[in-house]
Amino acid sequence: MIYPAPTPLSERLRSLVDTVQHNERTLRRFQDVELRLIGAQDFVSFLDTLFGHLPREFSLSAVSLWLDERAPMLLELLEPAALRAMDRPNLKTSREARRVAQCLCEGGQPWLGRPRELDEVSRRAFFGDAQVPASAILLPLAAGHTVSGYLCLGSDDANRFAQGMATDILERFASIVTASLDNVSHRERLKQLGMTDPLTGLSNRRYFDERLREELVRAARYGVPLACLFIDVDSFKRINDTYGHQTGDRALAAVAACVRQQVRLGDTVARYGGEEFAALVQGDRADAQTVAERVRVAVEKLHLLDDDGERIALTVSIGVAARTVSGSPAEAVALGRAMMDEADRAMYQAKHNGRNRVEALLGETARD
Repeated sequence: MIYPAPTPLSERLRSLVDTVQHNERTLRRFQDVELRLIGAQDFVSFLDTLFGHLPREFSLSAVSLWLDERAPMLLELLEPAALRAMDRPNLKTSREARRVAQCLCEGGQPWLGRPRELDEVSRRAFFGDAQVPASAILLPLAAGHTVSGYLCLGSDDANRFAQGMATDILERFASIVTASLDNVSHRERLKQLGMTDPLTGLSNRRYFDERLREELVRAARYGVPLACLFIDVDSFKRINDTYGHQTGDRALAAVAACVRQQVRLGDTVARYGGEEFAALVQGDRADAQTVAERVRVAVEKLHLLDDDGERIALTVSIGVAARTVSGSPAEAVALGRAMMDEADRAMYQAKHNGRNRVEALLGETARD
């Protein structure tokens, strides 16, 4: 059978059909990634999809995300301690990256091109010390007129993301990322509400115990010390009995705010129960004792007034314990329990020795 020679029209039709089929396959792959993002139950799962599944599915050499740390729903998620725990170098929050992205995506439009042709400051803002891709696209994550972040996709192919190419599919994907980010932020917020003490605004015991496990595993991985403070308001029953429970609640809220102000930004503070607070401190026992003494002095200086305008004296007793954590996760958690028990006993020793004191069980710590 003799087939007719291809004509320019038939070749164009075949090319058009091939393009349509390719776009359909690409859309299906994007939809798979989008469903994963929309269904993400927490921030870690969201980032796993974005930084793990997406580059594998589309052969990308780099994926990075800049998020505005001022966004209300993300503010707590992007605290330095949370970022360290997630260990995501391609998650950016720096103002420098924001300035670069705003400049490149002028008018809210995607930027495409070759990062090596950018100045060094702009390259480092998104790629840091990692290898710079041959081509990249920077996509604004916008809800209405507000840009909450930028998604950067990189390729080893210098022509993969070139100026003038159609970006409809990628812009649609960026809108899905924005919506999914909002969803996961709400989910994280609901989870946090279940882990927050409503009176003081601090984390509750449930959250503290989870953070303790996370910090112990991190400390074991890097062989760094971790310390714990147990803080108890002295003679709190007398305050309640003398001034009433409303004043007692004000006293707890004042102490909670005071503790939060005295520890460092990356440390975890919780209302552990009743009039007792707990704090996880990055550092050794000497660091923890310094923090504990700051807390003790600050609480002693609090100016809490009763209904008659008279000052109510507030003091705390604090127990300190620390460990340099090593071993398996299970061994690290066991060491953490021992550290917590020791801090609790040290706090009771401070009570026994006259209150308004910081104590550490030196003999027990020395054996570790």
